[in-house]
Amino acid sequence: MRILNFGSANLDYIYQVPHFAAPGETISARSQTVNPGGKGLNQSIALARAGAEVFHGGCIGTGGEALAALLAENGVDTRFLRQVDVLQGNAMIAVNDEGENFIMLYGGSNQAITQKQIDETLSAFDAGDYLVLQNEISCLPYLVEQASKRGMRIVLNPSPFEDSLRALDYHAVAWLFVNEIEAEQITGKTQPEEIWDALHARFPSLCLVLTLGGAGAMCFTPSEQVIQPVFPAVPVDTTAAGDTFTGFFLASLLAGNPLTECMERAAMASSIGVSRLGASCSIPTAEEVTRALARR
Repeated sequence: MRILNFGSANLDYIYQVPHFAAPGETISARSQTVNPGGKGLNQSIALARAGAEVFHGGCIGTGGEALAALLAENGVDTRFLRQVDVLQGNAMIAVNDEGENFIMLYGGSNQAITQKQIDETLSAFDAGDYLVLQNEISCLPYLVEQASKRGMRIVLNPSPFEDSLRALDYHAVAWLFVNEIEAEQITGKTQPEEIWDALHARFPSLCLVLTLGGAGAMCFTPSEQVIQPVFPAVPVDTTAAGDTFTGFFLASLLAGNPLTECMERAAMASSIGVSRLGASCSIPTAEEVTRALARR
């Protein structure tokens, strides 16, 4: 089984602020940094650092050449990246004193993906291979449709959530990764068990990973339920925490580990990540996670 992450890559403009601005309010940022990010890039790097072999598909735009180099440096196969004459996708991220973030996203090159590029990329993959998706690129419904026809196992993180995602064929999705807000947007439910019951009733073969912030995370499959408490950490920046969790969970899953171990490793990786500033640069390695778990 191989992993194709068809996803975004961004330049993240990060501003440290005392608090989030209210409508009409102007505040001063204490600092500004420019870091690599994007949910797709973050998840590919997390998968690679967790020990998985991952291919990254997508588009690199003007000003984003260093993002392709970063993926390659981290062991991600970039043969399916395409260079386009469009401004590189980017995000403005404000991080407050509590380590919480506010993100404004501009798609740019991530919205330049075409059906032709998708067809060419998917032709290199077979039934049983994994396709990892987020909602930061163009042609998402087409990707789901074509990957499903090929028999690929689709992993979806429907973030940022938009009404258009309600029309997706979730019967084609093997694993759904959502946080509390996205879960409520999809199901209208707020309690984890109610969220699972609503999804399982409509999509019986779907499996769910629900991240709950400081309350930890839960994993539901048709035959198993796992509750994972959060590992204590001093939050510095929660950007990419969910992406880190996703990458480490999937890498552990494909290594054949039980769900309890998948959840534990993902939670520890996320805990390490939130104690650091930045997105992809905050993601730990598999060795760091193993050492942290051994010290518990």
